[in-house]
Amino acid sequence: MNELKIFSVTALLATLIMSIQAVCADDAIQNPCTGPSALFALLDRPTVSDSACVVQYGQAVLEAGYQHANLTGTGGGTADNFPEAELRFGLPGHNEFVLLPPNDNLQQVPGSPHLQGFSSTTVGIKHELGYTKHWLGAVESLFTLPSGSPAFGSRGTGVAFNGIVDYAPSNDTGISLQLGVTSQTNPALAGGGRFTSVNPDITFTWLPLWNLQFYGEVYGQSRTGPGLGSGFDADGGVQYLLTPYCEVDLEEGVRLSGNLGGFTHYFGAGMGFLF
Repeated sequence: MNELKIFSVTALLATLIMSIQAVCADDAIQNPCTGPSALFALLDRPTVSDSACVVQYGQAVLEAGYQHANLTGTGGGTADNFPEAELRFGLPGHNEFVLLPPNDNLQQVPGSPHLQGFSSTTVGIKHELGYTKHWLGAVESLFTLPSGSPAFGSRGTGVAFNGIVDYAPSNDTGISLQLGVTSQTNPALAGGGRFTSVNPDITFTWLPLWNLQFYGEVYGQSRTGPGLGSGFDADGGVQYLLTPYCEVDLEEGVRLSGNLGGFTHYFGAGMGFLF
């Protein structure tokens, strides 16, 4: 049944992506990735889903944040990670380059030694397919390098392919659908095993003011590890533009099913900058 649902979402997303027509010379349709609130549309954080917008050629976006989580399991415990940095550069041809440097992670479980170390490094390319009055589409490829510490890094090379479609029912509401396929490995201390997963994501946004946005998101994976089943989480939060070039945000997330991320709930805060 889960496979049927995932196939249905895959077919829907593929149909939406193929139906989007690029507008190269129609000045009557405003680019949804520009304007006073453009930074909201450009930022990947704080959602798990990435933006369908690419950074404009000659510009760059920098994101950073902090997250604190309460862990699942009988012993409980907490996990902290920062700076959650992401740097994206606009390239010609409606493309962008993305770099996700390592995070510093600290995990504390009662009765166990504290674990601290760095996550892996990820690089990628995103291409904007085009937009209409209500639709925007993009595809991206991400590559996780075999790097990081034994507790939090990636033992082998990871690959992700995502399709992203945004739909704007009105000027102040939006729906984003992302569907990805990943092949990744666990950290060495977790066995380093490889697994493949199909990852659906849906996000809703509401923009009551040009500089204030609320969002809610549900996301999941068909596999959360080698030999493991699916997992789904939800999160939501608020974003505020201090200026058109500087954003701050607060977020909170909860586990819905399975063990995706290894937490019961988390909260975080961060910032985004457009240069």
